[in-house]
Amino acid sequence: MVRLPLTAEEIERGQRLGALLREARADRSILEVALDAGVSPETLRKIETGRVATPAFSTIAVLAAVLGLSLDDVWAQVSIRTPEPMAVSS
Repeated sequence: MVRLPLTAEEIERGQRLGALLREARADRSILEVALDAGVSPETLRKIETGRVATPAFSTIAVLAAVLGLSLDDVWAQVSIRTPEPMAVSS
């Protein structure tokens, strides 16, 4: 199975997801949250740093539940699009 390269939008969305999870984790350790969610600490670390930009839905769902986030809120925060710069005409 060949995996296509991620688009810039997918990478940005992964970075927003990672930032949201880091913020929600607050002072809890990566180890504690990962164990509660049943994922490896390395997986959580990669998601939080954006190295895994498109984690499985089930992984997002369990992390959201452990962190007390609704999936609706996660999607609302992650799907925000950054406006593209306007071209300046001369």
